[in-house]
Amino acid sequence: MKKPAAGLLLALIVVVLGGAYYAYQHGYAPVPAPEPVAAVGPEVAALPPIPADNAAAPVAPVPEPAIRHPIESAEAPVAAPSADDPQDRVVAAVTELVGRKNVLTFLQVDELVRRVVATVDNLARSHAPLTLWPVNPAPGRFITTDPAPATPGETLIGADNSLRYAPLVIFLESVDTARAVAFYTRLYPLFQTAYEELGFPGRYFNDRLVAVIDVLLSTPTPANPLRVTLVEVKGSVPSVRPWVRYEFSDPALQSLTAGQKMLLRTGEVNQRRLTAKLREIRAAITRTGAAPPAPAAPARP
Repeated sequence: MKKPAAGLLLALIVVVLGGAYYAYQHGYAPVPAPEPVAAVGPEVAALPPIPADNAAAPVAPVPEPAIRHPIESAEAPVAAPSADDPQDRVVAAVTELVGRKNVLTFLQVDELVRRVVATVDNLARSHAPLTLWPVNPAPGRFITTDPAPATPGETLIGADNSLRYAPLVIFLESVDTARAVAFYTRLYPLFQTAYEELGFPGRYFNDRLVAVIDVLLSTPTPANPLRVTLVEVKGSVPSVRPWVRYEFSDPALQSLTAGQKMLLRTGEVNQRRLTAKLREIRAAITRTGAAPPAPAAPARP
């Protein structure tokens, strides 16, 4: 009997990057202001109806984007969970594969599929809201060190900081890619439904997943250790948590997407190992498996 797990490998990628994200939040990242809720639109006075002879011709519907990376399963598609079974099957599947201890350690299992879909979409954007992440907070604090020679307001990400992510990376590497992608394929309707409910009707989630993976694979590999700068905040009240005001010193790195910056924070070795796993996943969820070439490694002094 096959063991289904809802996009488990995808969730695990999010878990590892989530560890970096929580370190970013609790260690040195600036806390983003809450995103404004999109307004429905300003209230306007009701307009009189347009006379029939002056009415505009009906607008042709915009065609839906062509699907680039279709998910094809040899098995019968899995229906979306019913009202009396919203998440049990998904959680049971993940627990069966990785064990209850790992699920409790790493995952936020409530609405797991929705959390994974939302976070994957956000990895290629500038901000990935904390409340949507499918992971538990990473323990411990982000490790820094002072550069030599010292530069005012600037510090380095400590070499030992990457060790905090090692258990997560090892856990991810231990999951068989073929099995995990087979699970994702079998339960793909759940992901597609969640993606459309997120606000993307007519869009194909697997195409978005491949596009996000390509963004992550294009993450540069700058020479470590990475420098971060303390952002100055003027005011008479001292900051209670000054460590949350650090940004990458390199503007090019600071301008990267949320997922790319998370990948960088895991450390050079972990980034390389995660990138290898991402390439495996991409090859398994696309027909061709072709991925962008890896960015050239920087010259070492």
